[in-house]
Order: sequence, then C-alpha cells, then structure tokens
Amino acid sequence: MKKTILQFESVSKNFGGLAALSNVTLSVAEGDVVSLIGPNGAGKTTLLNIATNLLPLSSGKVFFENERVDHLPPYSIPGRGLARTFQILKLPQKLSVLENVAIGAHSRGQCGVLPIILRFPKMRLEESRILGKAKEVIQFVGLEDHMNTITGHLPLGIQRLVEMARALACEPKLLFLDEVTTGLNFHEKQKVVSVLQKIRDQGTTIFIVAHDMSFVMELSSKIYVLNFGKKIAEGSPEEIWKNQEVIDVYLGRIETNS
Repeated sequence: MKKTILQFESVSKNFGGLAALSNVTLSVAEGDVVSLIGPNGAGKTTLLNIATNLLPLSSGKVFFENERVDHLPPYSIPGRGLARTFQILKLPQKLSVLENVAIGAHSRGQCGVLPIILRFPKMRLEESRILGKAKEVIQFVGLEDHMNTITGHLPLGIQRLVEMARALACEPKLLFLDEVTTGLNFHEKQKVVSVLQKIRDQGTTIFIVAHDMSFVMELSSKIYVLNFGKKIAEGSPEEIWKNQEVIDVYLGRIETNS
C-alpha cells in the first residue's frame, strides 16, 4: 500500500460570510497523479492556495509527510519539497529561460546573505550548482533550444513549460499544477502531458487542478470532485466518468457547452 504524502483533514475556508471550502478531506498517495475538478467557483484553487500556504485556512489541518504544515510561512514551502505553478503565469518576462528556472533552483540554496554580499567562494560554488541544476531541468523538459531566450518572447505553451521547469528546479516531492493547459492548443497540451509523464515516472507526486477532462483522464490515477466548496465524489477516472452526481453538476455541463 502506498504511503500518504499529503492529507487535508476537514479543511474549511471562509471569506466573510461565504464558505469557499466546507470540511474537505482528501489524501494524495506518494507517486500518484491526483486531479481535482469541479465547476468554476468550486474552491479548487482555494484548496491549492491553502496547501501552499498562500491562504490561511479557517479550520482543519494540512499534513505533508505526516507533519502539519498549514501554520508555516509560504517561503518555507519549497524547501520542504512542495512546488507549484499558477493558472495565471507568474514568470518575470524580461528574464531568460535559464534565469527563470534558476530562481527555482535557488530556493534550495545553502548560502546566507553575507556570502552573497561578499562573494565568498562558497557563493561562487553555489551559483555554479544552481545554474547546473537549472540547465539539467531545462533539458529534462525539452527547452534547451530556448535556454537563453527572453521568456516574454516565447509562446504561451512554452512559457507553461518554463514555469513547470522552474517548479521542478526546486526538486519537489510533490508538484502542484493549477490549470496548466489553459490557453494551449492540442500540440502544446500533448507536450505538457509528455513532460508530466516523465515527471511521474521519476517518482514525483503530482496534484492537478484542471478543467480539461481529456487531460485529467489521460494522466490521473485518482480524481476528486468539488462543488460549491464540498467534496462530492472521489475515485478512478472511470468511476468519476460514470458518477451520476458528477455528470449532473459538471460533466453534463461540459458536454452541453462543447
């Protein structure tokens, strides 16, 4: 039986009088690809923001590797082995691909402020390590031809891969992806799927928030469904596809709009 790496226990989040999440309990097993789906406003990104401590929860607990993490400052999260991408890209557009990915590698850095200011030999070694790691990850996701390109000059599909590479440079045990295929064409989506399969195959756990059902069905080992902040279903892709409540509140709506 696989070990649980991430656990949400009765997590609730209120914004004033609005309950964005209500007693959500779910778990993610090590090495799995787990997806979270649901209509707009269901609370999916809110849960992701709580997992990475960008939002405080109102009640409940979040555990990562059996340690409670919901009280930690956001800057400490990458160092614990959690990394994420965002639905709206958060890449410095004037930096090169290499520089952007190096930002992710730097989160695992070992140097303090003083060595950086004084340019101690330890800092020079650390810079070399960071750039080496960034180049390794860039090659892993297939962006070596764009390594020195300014990120803002690249199409959206490639920028999505740059953001994934930056997250991977943190050497995460668990990678969160928020609507990573939004705005991508078919070929760009297939490239993302290919990279994620490589990430999964090297043992990294992946937690996906998505609307793209073909993408979710192709990758996921387990799917959770939220509606109005409450978990309404969980199961394999096949079980979710046949779940009548999910069809009524979500899948049927997708088919109607397609």
